[in-house]
Amino acid sequence: MKRQLIFFLLLSVQFQVFGHQPISADTIKVLAWNIYGGANEIPNGRYHAIDIIRELNPDVVLMVETYGSGKEIAESLNMNFHLVAKEGTPLDDKGVNLSILSKHPFGDRIDTPHSFYLGGREILIGEHRIRFLSNWFHYTPWHDAPETLGMNTEELLGWEKTGTKWEMFQKVLPYFKNWSQEAGRIPVIIGGDMNTPSHLDWGEETKAQHNGLVFPWQTTSLMESIGYIDSYREINPNPIAHPGITWDQKEKKDEHRIDYIYYKGSTLQAIASEIHKVDLGDTIQINGTSFTYPSDHGFVLTTFIINK
Repeated sequence: MKRQLIFFLLLSVQFQVFGHQPISADTIKVLAWNIYGGANEIPNGRYHAIDIIRELNPDVVLMVETYGSGKEIAESLNMNFHLVAKEGTPLDDKGVNLSILSKHPFGDRIDTPHSFYLGGREILIGEHRIRFLSNWFHYTPWHDAPETLGMNTEELLGWEKTGTKWEMFQKVLPYFKNWSQEAGRIPVIIGGDMNTPSHLDWGEETKAQHNGLVFPWQTTSLMESIGYIDSYREINPNPIAHPGITWDQKEKKDEHRIDYIYYKGSTLQAIASEIHKVDLGDTIQINGTSFTYPSDHGFVLTTFIINK
């Protein structure tokens, strides 16, 4: 019976991921999106973001680069709003990076000493309690095409640890480990902009695209090693057929998948996941409707079933 249920949900989601069909209480749709400086980098960008989120119709939004815009976006969508910042911070504070929007009621706060790049909220979905975390890491060290640096694997591993990104990850790794250990009791979903490619996209099957290099990017490798599942790559296991690019600038060869939704919990199962991106200011088609795209990052949209 469980297999039949998942099969029919998969069929439904395959055709309705972007749609407004009613979603059962045991299914949630999660959007992770870096909206680029509060979507204020192009005229009316914030309102384009509102229109896109409304059309995608997620249950939860894990937002990056909120910078004062989240409260208005949440109110326009009639969603609950949590700012990832010290309690009492004004909800329209333009210096705050991360936030979470939810159709469902909030539970306990999930605060860390590093709220600029990790924090969240428990969300109550029917009888279920799930931890949701919004996350961002600094981009350094960054290279548009790291396979052209002329480094072997050992040298590139050393290079990867030279910047702010690795320092940030090391500071929050104990929190990731703790939530992973507790995921049997409280499932966890983490989404955002990690600013790093994935080891799952740099394996044997893609080495021809990377100058023959197979590389175990350490941030994503460690997330996997402590039990987290990369929802997009779980649903789309072929990185050649489904590269899932979320970062790509015009007239540059710098395309990478650097935005993720990870999860862990025996009651959670991803049943659909999509990534979509067009260039900043270009037109994106969703459900046959055109929208001006207000961000330089693509978004990740994953649908989960919650098993009882």
